[in-house]
Formats: sequence, structure tokens, C-alpha cells
Amino acid sequence: MRFAASAYAVLFLSQVGRAEAPGVNPDYRGQVVFTRIRYGASADAISYFGGRSTWSHDYPRADLHLSRLLRELTTIDANVSSTNALTLDDPELFRHPIAYISEPGFWTLSDEDAENLRSYLLKGGFLIFDDFEREQWHNFEAQMMRVVPDHRLVELDVSHPIFRSFFEMRTIDFPHPLVNVMPTYFGIFEGNDPAKRLMAIVNYNNDIAEYWEWSDAGWFPIEITNEAYKLGINYMVYALTH
Repeated sequence: MRFAASAYAVLFLSQVGRAEAPGVNPDYRGQVVFTRIRYGASADAISYFGGRSTWSHDYPRADLHLSRLLRELTTIDANVSSTNALTLDDPELFRHPIAYISEPGFWTLSDEDAENLRSYLLKGGFLIFDDFEREQWHNFEAQMMRVVPDHRLVELDVSHPIFRSFFEMRTIDFPHPLVNVMPTYFGIFEGNDPAKRLMAIVNYNNDIAEYWEWSDAGWFPIEITNEAYKLGINYMVYALTH
């Protein structure tokens, strides 16, 4: 039954067509809105991906695709027509309990950003880090140690509750879509205690949003794309229930 639901997800996206850039953040109406963090010089740090900003890799198609499946497959009232792209100094961020950060290997923080993000996490916010590999870990780790210097990054395996909060995942060992590396998952826990709430999930050596973005294009095997969607939906459900 779980496989059938996942297979339906890819079929559903192939029928709704391509998502366009939403342009502006939606007004807050109490819905779950996929919220992405903008960062860099004027929130426009240039990446090697066709001149796009590092924060915006896979945006907005990946964000909208996951939102649509979250609404279709769960009872969560997700906004399926637009998403947020917010800077860390925007007070609007505190209305949204889940935030996604792309390419943290290139992520930079001001002291004010670090303080705001620390407050966000300690007040119940949840972070998803995605799309970085190899030596890019060093910058990510350095930035996070400015945010929560007393916390450590703990490697997770499939037994952690986040991997079965909606879909029961039997494995999380599926390949990076573009780079020859095997993903590893890390968490940061409230109070630095692995028995407490997970405040952040780190997809190291992975790019699950790449699977979301192109799930309606047939570029990647359906079975692996399904697993990437299971991860994303599990992350959202876990964050909203913890």
C-alpha cells in the first residue's frame, strides 16, 4: 500500500504540469508553506549552477512539488500554489515551523543571522539542510557551530523516528542524483540530547530536492524518486508533530 501511494505521487505530478516561479511570498493564512532560506550578499550569492543563486537551486519546482504531494497524501493543509523565500532577519520566518536551506556548503551568516536562527530553533523551528557534498561539509559545520556552538552533529540511521513518521522507510541508502557519493544523514538535537526533539536534519552527500524538482520529467528512476519524496514528507510530518 505504501509503494502504491508513492507510485501515485509521481503519476500525480506528471499530470499537474510544470510549476512556475511564484514571484512573491504568499500572505500568511495559517497553512503550511514550504519555506526556503535566502542567503548571501543581498541574498543573491552566485552558484556554479548556470549563474543561479546557491540558495535557489531547485527552486521553486522542488518546493511546490513536495507541497502538492504533502497535501495529496496527508491531511496537512499545505499551500500548493506558492512558497516562501525568506531571509533569516525576516520576522515572518517565525510563523513557519519548517525551513529548508540549499547548498549550505556556500552558506554564510552574519552574527545577527546566527542569533535569529538560534532563536528559531530553540522556539521549536526545524531545519532541513540539503544539496551539498564532500569538502562542502566544512563550511556548513563552521556556520552551524556559530548558531548552536554547544550542540553536536549526530549521525542518524534508519531506526530514528523521523524516517517512519509517515512512511515506514526500510532504507535511506539511495544514491545522490548527480554526484558519485553515498548520502549520510545527521541530526542536531534539542538540549544536545538524542532522546529529545530533532531540531535539524542534514542530508550530507545528497540532493533530495533534485529528485523532487524533476520527478515529472522522467530523468530519474521512479523507485528512487519515491524514496526522496518519502524522506521529504517524513521530515515535514515529524517537524509538525514534534
